[in-house]
Amino acid sequence: MDSQKVQATEDLEVTLAFKERMGIGIAGFATNLVWSSMSSYILFYYTDVIGLSAALLSTMMLFVRLLDGGADIGMGMVVDRTHSKYGKARPWVKWLAIPFGISSMLLFSVPDLGATGSFIYATVTYVIVNLIYTALNIPLSTLSALVTKSQYERSVLQIFNTILSTICTLLVMNVVLPMVKIFGNGRMGWFITFTIFGVIATILFFYTFYSTKERVTEATVKKEEVPFKIGFKALFTNKYWVIIVLLLVTAFLNMGIGGSVALYFTTYIMKNAEFLGIISIASRIPSVLVLAVVCAPLVKRYGKKNVVMAGSIISVIGKLVMVIDMTSPIVVLIASVILGVGGGMLGAGSFAFLADTVEYGEWKSGVRTEGLIFSAASFGLKVGTGLATAIVGWGLAYFGYHSGAVTQTAHAIQGIEFLYIWLPLGLSIVQVILLCFYDLDKIYPQIMKDLNERNRAKNAE
Repeated sequence: MDSQKVQATEDLEVTLAFKERMGIGIAGFATNLVWSSMSSYILFYYTDVIGLSAALLSTMMLFVRLLDGGADIGMGMVVDRTHSKYGKARPWVKWLAIPFGISSMLLFSVPDLGATGSFIYATVTYVIVNLIYTALNIPLSTLSALVTKSQYERSVLQIFNTILSTICTLLVMNVVLPMVKIFGNGRMGWFITFTIFGVIATILFFYTFYSTKERVTEATVKKEEVPFKIGFKALFTNKYWVIIVLLLVTAFLNMGIGGSVALYFTTYIMKNAEFLGIISIASRIPSVLVLAVVCAPLVKRYGKKNVVMAGSIISVIGKLVMVIDMTSPIVVLIASVILGVGGGMLGAGSFAFLADTVEYGEWKSGVRTEGLIFSAASFGLKVGTGLATAIVGWGLAYFGYHSGAVTQTAHAIQGIEFLYIWLPLGLSIVQVILLCFYDLDKIYPQIMKDLNERNRAKNAE
């Protein structure tokens, strides 16, 4: 029996089958059917389709994200305490697949109830979507740390997830507006479009559930549940977790601001709202190609840190190119390709970094709490994305944007330019600075060696 346990521990670094890699990746596609839509369209939908106040909406969204952040921590604790024949994370994917699909339908189904009634309905459905997203996303994020302990395999899983998430974002950016138009524009067009998205997401989550397996939970000796106070203290003594959370908050703030203001940029600066789809093609296809062809060998040779840092620097270059002429389709497309390359390299890390901090935390403190680590990080991401939407809404209001107007004032145009170009550029520089303090890749092999020796000793007892 003891030898079986030792062998199980060693088997945690096996090469994963394509089906399982795809199972993790397809979950990113499914969640992004709603997440990308929330980032790119929800503020525009609320302001220009429903007619609600941008400033009021932004305040509401930030408040909801902060409230939802508390749910992240709670869900992380729930995942750490879940014991079922399916594991600790996988069962939640099965249980919440259908509710997630229904919530996406509700998000874009605001009826005509007047300004106050519509705002209340929008608030309630926005809360529901965020809570269900949290309850599903925490287990999905944790799952990458439970299927393998291999640092390389986790990077590959991250690449699969990011590729499929990027493909989904590309799809969303190109088909949403045409689909809305096909289904009659207005409220009904948006509702039908996202009903279809909800059904697709539900099916894909079931694929994730049936194609993955939690090996780490099965292979390690069962431990007593870690009290929240001890787990939380261990969290903040994990310096690499703190660095990566700050990095992810910055990155998601960066992407959230760019995504939320992109439609305003193409509508009022480029004078062609549907050019948003062309921009997304120009950025997402290079991103997918870089992830699919280049990132895995680069990560293997240079490590996640260097690849992600290079991606952040390339993103700065892309924004500077766009400054040459923001009204020129050719210049914007060239800049978008450069941004796509940078974004693809950035996607080689993110949650794969977090999975590595799980091992560092256990090595340093003796406490292993995957759910808490990913949920607390998710709380930071919610703050980042919530702030992104709020900053765009407040910024538009500050610069005098008028929803639904055919033309905007020069001051409003300057505000859109600042939000789309200069603010993301500055955030990319912050990402580079944060990565200068991250050197976990160098000591990770020794960490894994020490942890394996500890596991063998415990299994032998």
